[in-house]
Amino acid sequence: MHLVVGLGNPGPEHAGQRHNVGFMVLERLVERLGATTFRAKFDGRFTKVRHAGEDLVLLAPMTFMNRSGRSVQQAMRFFRVPLEDVLVVHDELDLPFGALRIKVGGGTAGHNGLKSVVQHAGGPGFVRVRVGIGRPPHGGVHAHVLSDFAQHEQEELDAVLDGAAERVLAVVADGPEAAQRAFPRKG
Repeated sequence: MHLVVGLGNPGPEHAGQRHNVGFMVLERLVERLGATTFRAKFDGRFTKVRHAGEDLVLLAPMTFMNRSGRSVQQAMRFFRVPLEDVLVVHDELDLPFGALRIKVGGGTAGHNGLKSVVQHAGGPGFVRVRVGIGRPPHGGVHAHVLSDFAQHEQEELDAVLDGAAERVLAVVADGPEAAQRAFPRKG
């Protein structure tokens, strides 16, 4: 079983923001896999699906970004998912918009959602699908992550979300190392 977590902030006022790209990818997976509706539990919303012969729990923490780890910890305990079978989809300032990377473990680069997951899940050894949102040209990181995608970014966003969902499914089907080899680094 795999626990796939999309990081974001709850509420319609946050729906289109860069910081919510993890939620957006989770919704794409729900559509692609024909998942049933989400249920409220684990301080979040979740649904269960199957892909490549594996059970997946798709989880959207509703605790706000900085406390996402509490939700992840609860789901890990309930479903008995080990850290190495947790996959977190999140926005990444250190990648240009649209760049996608699969990473196992590592630091948090100041990402408060990742910090919370590391703290509550038992370490940094989970898989990440990093979705590039780029850095703002003149500082203002907080305002940048909490702003909606620009018009030119929105035109490409569907393809970015599809690409991130493909990487999640590749990790589940083939493992993170094979998935990294399957998707050459772009951007």
